[in-house]
Amino acid sequence: MLERNWSRRLFAVIEKDVLIYYKKGPVVSFGLLFPAFLFLAFSLGRDLPLNFLISGLFSMTLFFTATAVSPVIFPWEGSIGTLERLLSAPISMETILLGDILSSFIFGVAITLVPLVVGILMGIGVIDSVVLILATLLGAFCFSSMGVLLSTPPWNAPSNIMMLSNLVKFPLIFISGVFVPLEATPIWGQNLAFLSPITYLMDLVRHSFMGISYFPVVIDFIALVVFSGVFFGIAIILHKRNMPKRL
Repeated sequence: MLERNWSRRLFAVIEKDVLIYYKKGPVVSFGLLFPAFLFLAFSLGRDLPLNFLISGLFSMTLFFTATAVSPVIFPWEGSIGTLERLLSAPISMETILLGDILSSFIFGVAITLVPLVVGILMGIGVIDSVVLILATLLGAFCFSSMGVLLSTPPWNAPSNIMMLSNLVKFPLIFISGVFVPLEATPIWGQNLAFLSPITYLMDLVRHSFMGISYFPVVIDFIALVVFSGVFFGIAIILHKRNMPKRL
């Protein structure tokens, strides 16, 4: 009975987020338009292998879409006064955050199917489909957890949270091997790449499309699991600490 009630509450949070936030302006602009424009700016006029370009587009799309929904939920609900009503319901903070993560997870995975289909239609074959599926699911959860972490400052203005989110996300994109392979970057760049969770997703995607990777596949998966746990754990602590300031 307890497990069923927990799952119903979790599903209620996911359903609420899907119905309300998927069509919000910040989600559409930062989740869909930014990766498309970045990819076009990077790829036009450059003679790069198609499978490398699709790998970068796939990774960048998953990162931006999975971090598009979760950062705006808490500040938006705080600004319109519905957050207090949600917190007064018989539901734990962990369940609320997990519901926000899974709603962002679904959005990220669904939209990222587009570059995958585009790549297949352009003749790009998937060498290791199992690794690609697992990397997509784990990467989406990791980035969605990161989005929830980015929403921990007690600000009820979504624009402030999105500004902070972009200040974090853009540097991570540029050091992660999406635009330049890690093996072609200087040593200091490779050292910085260790700090970005996108690095490990990009490595797994390159393995799936191109059959090559900078790290062993197992290390990539372990890194994404560790990042996911750290993001989710810290998000729970900070949200509980900052929630009184937000209400």
